[in-house]
Amino acid sequence: MAWVLKMDEVIESGLVHDFDASLSGIGQELGAGAYSMSDVLALPIFKQEDSSLPPENEAQHPPFQYVMCAATSPAVKLYDETLTYLNQGQSYEIRMLDNRKAGDIPEINGKLVKSIIRVVFHDRRLQYTEHQQLEGWKWNRPGDRLLDLDIPMSVGVIDIKTNPSQLNAVEFLWDPTKCTSAFIQVHCISTEFTPRKHGGEKGVPFRIQVDTFKQTENGEYTDHLHSASCQIKVFKPKGADRKQKTDREKMEKRTAHEKEKYQPSYDTTILTECSPWPDTPTTFVNNSPTPAPTFTSAQHNTYSVPDSNSSSPNHQGDATSQGSGDQLHPSATIQETQQWLLKHRFSTYTRLFSNFSGADLLKLTREDLVQICGPADGIRLYNALKSRSVRPRLTIYVCQEPVRSIQLERQDAGNGDSSNGAIYVYHAIYLEEMAASEVTRKLALAFNIPLHQINQVYRQGPTGIHILVSDQMVQNFQDESCFLFTTIKAENGEGFHIILK
Repeated sequence: MAWVLKMDEVIESGLVHDFDASLSGIGQELGAGAYSMSDVLALPIFKQEDSSLPPENEAQHPPFQYVMCAATSPAVKLYDETLTYLNQGQSYEIRMLDNRKAGDIPEINGKLVKSIIRVVFHDRRLQYTEHQQLEGWKWNRPGDRLLDLDIPMSVGVIDIKTNPSQLNAVEFLWDPTKCTSAFIQVHCISTEFTPRKHGGEKGVPFRIQVDTFKQTENGEYTDHLHSASCQIKVFKPKGADRKQKTDREKMEKRTAHEKEKYQPSYDTTILTECSPWPDTPTTFVNNSPTPAPTFTSAQHNTYSVPDSNSSSPNHQGDATSQGSGDQLHPSATIQETQQWLLKHRFSTYTRLFSNFSGADLLKLTREDLVQICGPADGIRLYNALKSRSVRPRLTIYVCQEPVRSIQLERQDAGNGDSSNGAIYVYHAIYLEEMAASEVTRKLALAFNIPLHQINQVYRQGPTGIHILVSDQMVQNFQDESCFLFTTIKAENGEGFHIILK
């Protein structure tokens, strides 16, 4: 009872708070150097603490610790997670520290471990659409990576690998008993993933996450040991320094009482323990190419033309069967549903809907899909499930002249004689873009003509002159106009021209 009374006096006097702050400062200072935190973690908080407490009441001791040599922001509330500002493309050191106690994880003694460093989204909403966000970034910045390892600066890293399909991750092997530092460069900035409206929007926060694995009996590094991460924001070069200075100046203007509500700024950032990233390392190590980006495959499919040896003259019938095959049926199995999602450029959500059959997916409402996939992809998926086609901007009807293969002889109802007239069958051409290239492409698809053999498309004008079909001319076509077209060989003998009449 006497001990309890003494503790109450200590708490009232504020000594506990001062001691906690001192201990926290010691921990950060030790994290800044290549030292182990085991001594700090082993210290009892009070001398009166009973050393006979059961082991389960002790704080969990992480086997590793990762310290990034970048200062934390001073404008973070006391109990919030730290926030660190980084400059785009600048190299930052992450010290890989062995934090094991004697006898911990003896199976990795004298062996290498593998670590994967990733830059990922902090916002849960963006995590669900990560694949789409990263593919969009890749499309805007071809050839660039979100995360790189500065190999000349790094120390103790072995067998460095970067997968072309995972632009936000690097992996390497390292020896926990040796001094190891990985210097990373983040090339994406936080505002690149912010919807731009009026300018001045806040950038989205990222996370730097390190996952470490040990080697299994079959030689693969898939046995998870430890994961830790920290919150960051990335600015254009020198932007992080300006932001840090601004935060520091704001804190200096606050009163002493207000400053107590905020964390002090430390010279280094200690990554805190977290759950492992859901991607397994086996998929990362595999260097086999992944499916092409969704928009790339879409363009390829859109611009592909039938082979010159195609034997199907009735392309109209093929298009009908293809349209019916695009619809997801309630009887579709889980595997067929996954294939349908991939075909319609929803590869980001194949894992999310991995146990959904066709009936399960069709039962979801528009609101459900928007909540799961976000507004953009949710509406797109809803329209695809309901087979809502895009209304064409212009429709024209085209017939090839002469149409010997599909002439239909009409019988005269009065005398039974064959009529000299022939019915010409027209194809409907639906234009989503008011462009001459769209007309050429749709003609090639409708009449099974190799696109590369069409040199020019002309329209027959007054007195039989040939007028080049341009974007302006297409924009002035009347809706549901009818054309006959014929082909003439090009002057150089390579390919031919199409003349619309």
